[in-house]
Amino acid sequence: MSDSDGEYQASDDGANPNEELATGTTTKTGKQRAAWEGVQRSWAAVLDSAGDGSIDSMVQTLRESKQRKRLMKDTTPLQRGIIRHLVLILDMSFAMVEKDMRPTRQLLTIRYASEFITEYFEQNPISQLAIIGLRDGVAEMISVMGGNSTDHIEKLKLQRGKEAAGAPSLQNGLEMSRAQLFHTPAHGTREVLIIYGALLTSDPGDMHKTIEMLKKDKIRVSIVGLAAQVAICAELCKKTNHGDDKNYSVATDDHHFRELFMKLTTPPITRTKEQSQASLLSMGFPSRISGAGQTMSFCVCHNKLCSGGYLCSRCQSKVCSLPSECPVCGLTLILSTHLARSYHHLFPLQNWAAVSWKDAVRSVACYACQSPFLKLSKAKEKETEIEGMVKIVESKIVSESGRYACPVCRKHFCIDCDVFAHEVLHNCAGCQSDTRGLADESVEFAA
Repeated sequence: MSDSDGEYQASDDGANPNEELATGTTTKTGKQRAAWEGVQRSWAAVLDSAGDGSIDSMVQTLRESKQRKRLMKDTTPLQRGIIRHLVLILDMSFAMVEKDMRPTRQLLTIRYASEFITEYFEQNPISQLAIIGLRDGVAEMISVMGGNSTDHIEKLKLQRGKEAAGAPSLQNGLEMSRAQLFHTPAHGTREVLIIYGALLTSDPGDMHKTIEMLKKDKIRVSIVGLAAQVAICAELCKKTNHGDDKNYSVATDDHHFRELFMKLTTPPITRTKEQSQASLLSMGFPSRISGAGQTMSFCVCHNKLCSGGYLCSRCQSKVCSLPSECPVCGLTLILSTHLARSYHHLFPLQNWAAVSWKDAVRSVACYACQSPFLKLSKAKEKETEIEGMVKIVESKIVSESGRYACPVCRKHFCIDCDVFAHEVLHNCAGCQSDTRGLADESVEFAA
């Protein structure tokens, strides 16, 4: 039965009546109701968590829960390939004009691809990337294999003006990817990331032979679908990833799409014997030329006049930016900071634990940014459970006290510093500033 507000009373067995009404089925009373009558009203679930008419604390809890859920991941140290060679394949067929993801699938994919390229080179500075588009049954090269993120993004933005049309050819895109990854060294990874929005593929030959060639060349394929799961895509990912079917996912909305996209910025686990063996690599750390008072000369990477740049440590050729590969002698040119940034994938920062009110008395402000924490109150001492949300105390995802402790140094941090340390810095400020070991060494030296 329904009351005057249009809300339905709960049944005796505790079942949710909206689950039955949303499908338009018959209720226990025998009356048939339409599906629209059982629509759940999201604004009706907003509860007063503080008891004073304010929902600020609940909004803060939801924000922290979303951030912490993204951070909580496996931090087991594993051997990963930090020198990656990735081919990004984007579907540009008729399926990308759909507007289920605003404004369209194509425009949203291009925007997320630009963000992915920036994050990819931020997390993997000594890696390389290429971009391929699938349109009108053929594969077209958008950007060749290189390590300059600016060039990739500029060429990708030119695809905004081109109309998505025709059917995609998954086989042509994979064959072009094989050609791009054929000359890559054995110590690096060979990966293909496909953003696929269609439910079909127009291939000129046998797709299963292409899959066998990808397995032979040790190329890993990951696919993010935008419509529904396709059988050939699931088989492709499973066979090229040693039977692991976790590399094929279908996005449910735009936020899930971005999460799946950015998840692939982490290097994959090393499985091949060639990658596990230690090998010596030739790398150059060139000297920088300041632009002030220098004669302008052509760079060997773009053939453009510029005053500044970097001189190759082997052939003294000038390149514009780093990291890059010298076009003359083929030496990999990087800076020491690029090598240091690639190191954190091998030893990831451990997840910080939520601090209860019992242990929160040890700190009054964040150790990193010195932002004051909330003070202990009677309202915070009680366990609060909000309907439709995760229970704060039992979930251990969101801290009831707003504090998060490093398991090594035991320092307390706020949620913003937690996110910054795990996603950008990849180091703990408390562990890096711990001088107890240095003090012990100084005492022994003085003695």
